[in-house]
Amino acid sequence: MHYTPLNKMIREAVASGVKEIVLNNVLGQRFIGNGLRGDAKITINGVPGGDLGMFMSGPECEIFGDAEHAPGNTMDSGALFIHGSAGDAVAHSMRGGKVFVKGNIGYRGGIHMKEYEDKRPILAVGGTSHAFLGEYMAGGLILIFGIGQESAVQDRGIGSGIHGGEIVIRGDVNEKLLGVGAKKVAFNEDDLKRLTPVIKEFCERFGIDPSSFLDTNYSRIIPASSRPFAGKYTWE
Repeated sequence: MHYTPLNKMIREAVASGVKEIVLNNVLGQRFIGNGLRGDAKITINGVPGGDLGMFMSGPECEIFGDAEHAPGNTMDSGALFIHGSAGDAVAHSMRGGKVFVKGNIGYRGGIHMKEYEDKRPILAVGGTSHAFLGEYMAGGLILIFGIGQESAVQDRGIGSGIHGGEIVIRGDVNEKLLGVGAKKVAFNEDDLKRLTPVIKEFCERFGIDPSSFLDTNYSRIIPASSRPFAGKYTWE
């Protein structure tokens, strides 16, 4: 089925009051959940295409498979639970809700994430990520566990241009991998207490024992400045 009639059917079902939708044999259909509002749950068996849950506000999507690029793009609230891996730009410009990925993600995960008032988006990844994680991040939380990996993040540009929010990565992070405007600070007991509910929720969602992750063996990366590129411009 082409994604246009599929998404029309989903929107009409949710508008009529349907609370649970199951999609089987999904293979690359884009924009699933795009702009949906409410408390419906969509179960996706297969591989959804790009921009899964874009502009979504409220629903939950659980994906039993991988996801292509930019799931959670500009998502306002709700949740995406991806039992596989995902492509580039996961949680692009996300402004609320949560995106949990059991496997790995590609490049520029969490780019332009932001938060407003009581909305604080969360991107949590069980595996690892590629370069420019949290690029231009303005708010929210990125949490990388690196399960089964020698190092949770090995690519450069972490937090390049970050001016809000935080990136928390399991284990030590070589400062040479940090991008412009990012700095590494200690992860302490207060941070662990604050993030314990997220760690437990992620692990329980994917059937992982959380006890191995409830310690302070993390690196916390935050903005070095609220205006990391201020010196790059010429002012008259």
